[in-house]
Amino acid sequence: MAIDKEADMTDAEIDEFLGHRETGVLSLARDNEPYAIPISYGYDEESRVFYMRLVSTPESEKREFLASTPQSRLVVYDEAESTYRSVIAKGTLESIDPNDLTPGQIAQYGDAKRPLFEIWAEGKDALSIELYRLDPETLDGRRTEVDRDE
Repeated sequence: MAIDKEADMTDAEIDEFLGHRETGVLSLARDNEPYAIPISYGYDEESRVFYMRLVSTPESEKREFLASTPQSRLVVYDEAESTYRSVIAKGTLESIDPNDLTPGQIAQYGDAKRPLFEIWAEGKDALSIELYRLDPETLDGRRTEVDRDE
């Protein structure tokens, strides 16, 4: 398999791609320690902002990382036939108070899909759902075409 062609995605291509996906990998870092989790998101193409509902338990590593206001990267990617596409958003997650939400933001959180199944070691009463927003400092997309016959 050889790379046939690589290209940066335009802003319009990035927005279309992110608007038709719903999952990615959120990576957080603090004190040179990485943490990455699969997440669901909503994406507002007009403001180019991501909305996430993150679930955790009181003693979870996820909650510890989120409390440190870490730098973050969200990677959304897919593969279709001979084309690979990926978008990387970099920035700081912002915790959102549900009382401060606008109707438009509520709709975006509604677009942040939940997994079809959930497995938790703790009971649901021990889980905390927090709302976050990622307004990326950078948003870069890449499309790679491969020749599978080589």
